[in-house]
Amino acid sequence: MPVNGRSHIRVARPSRDLAAAERFWVEGLGLSVVWRTEGGTEPGEHDLLMVGRPDAAWHLELVHEPARPVEPRPTEEDLLVIYVDGPVPEDLVARIEQHGGKRVASPNPYWNRWGVTIEDPDGYRLVLCERGWSNIPLPGTGA
Repeated sequence: MPVNGRSHIRVARPSRDLAAAERFWVEGLGLSVVWRTEGGTEPGEHDLLMVGRPDAAWHLELVHEPARPVEPRPTEEDLLVIYVDGPVPEDLVARIEQHGGKRVASPNPYWNRWGVTIEDPDGYRLVLCERGWSNIPLPGTGA
């Protein structure tokens, strides 16, 4: 099968301001810039910022097209959840807020109980969840 557990995942989103997005994701959360390019000012040309972790099988792609900007339209359920498998450090949350994030309550009580929800500069929500996650079933769970 062409899609398997080693397939790389890219989550792509429009951004109003790539510099603000970079401050949030890189300086705030601590991700790395894995790719960046400036496209130009003609229709179809776009600026691109990809952030992630060099050892991860995923990255976040943020796009801005100066000639035809797409306004981000996130809802309160557009979540990027990162399972940190332990307490969410308050100093990390404070650093993210200092770099453009806004801590918000989630409409889903699960995320309020098990994590911290933060809006990025484009209004998309990041949840830092203190729980762990694995797609590998635990022995005896019947899954």
